[in-house]
Amino acid sequence: MVRNEIRGIIENYLEAYNTFNIEGMVHLLHKDIVFRNISNGETTTETRGIQAFRELAEQSSTMFSSRRQIITECSIINDKVEVGIDYEGILAVNFPNGLKMGDKLQLNGKSKYEIKEGKISLIEDYS
Repeated sequence: MVRNEIRGIIENYLEAYNTFNIEGMVHLLHKDIVFRNISNGETTTETRGIQAFRELAEQSSTMFSSRRQIITECSIINDKVEVGIDYEGILAVNFPNGLKMGDKLQLNGKSKYEIKEGKISLIEDYS
């Protein structure tokens, strides 16, 4: 795949994410998708396979009334992609850490993706 096609896959995934379009997200994933969320160097969430990813995405979508990931930088080497991300979300529920419904969550991080057979096979979110 060429760089523009790979970037397009990532942009389409993020557009689906930003609009809570879970079917749109899943459509872009490889059947053996691995997802990891890594916060402060520790893996806090990991799923394997489309069904586990779908369940996590459905659960996560209820936690925010709006959310947006914006690419701030992008590096593509072969089938590996690393993007800088500005994240903003408005909470739809109270969080155990004291954040309240309606609070704005803003993070800067990065995400790593791998592409296999034209689909996203790995997503690692770092914050």
